[in-house]
Amino acid sequence: MPTPTDRERSLSLARRARGVSAQELARAGIHRQVLTRLVAAGELERIARGLYRLPDQEATEHHALAIAAAAVPDGVICLLSALQFHGLGTQLPGDVWIAIDRRARKPALSYPPLRFVRTSAAALEQGIARHRIEGRMVRITNVARTLADGFKYRNKIGLDVALEALRDAWRSKRLSLRELDRHAAANRVQRVMQPDLEALLT
Repeated sequence: MPTPTDRERSLSLARRARGVSAQELARAGIHRQVLTRLVAAGELERIARGLYRLPDQEATEHHALAIAAAAVPDGVICLLSALQFHGLGTQLPGDVWIAIDRRARKPALSYPPLRFVRTSAAALEQGIARHRIEGRMVRITNVARTLADGFKYRNKIGLDVALEALRDAWRSKRLSLRELDRHAAANRVQRVMQPDLEALLT
């Protein structure tokens, strides 16, 4: 059996962040054998490859985002998943949409299903907000960046989805035109968005 210290530290880490990864335990100096024994004893349960939680922990509304962020720490939640998080539009994606570097390896994850968007390293730092979900810091594109991304990737998510989100953000007064224009310029979609923005403003 694991020593009481390692057992308590492992369970404490899992409790604090509503889940823990094998990498996080290793960084804390806890041997992988401790994790194996805790799972065998039913004190931790495996929820995805390399991710574990206490059996009695309840998942929150954004549980899948927390798991995806733990599995892809350098990624950014984007597009449909970001729209859902911000409460824009009516999309309920079954996959978690996540942006990763063009050269990054796609991690194997059985849950949640992931939809990857390849982007530049610079784009992974622009228009990003950090939100604490289930004890983890999750990087999510902010409202303006998410809207601009919607038009950039309109062939992936549908122009109707991008338009719905834009109108919803405008009606709910969550749209900064200056910030949106900055991200639209970065995504080279200013001309694409211009007619729809003009329609909203008139």
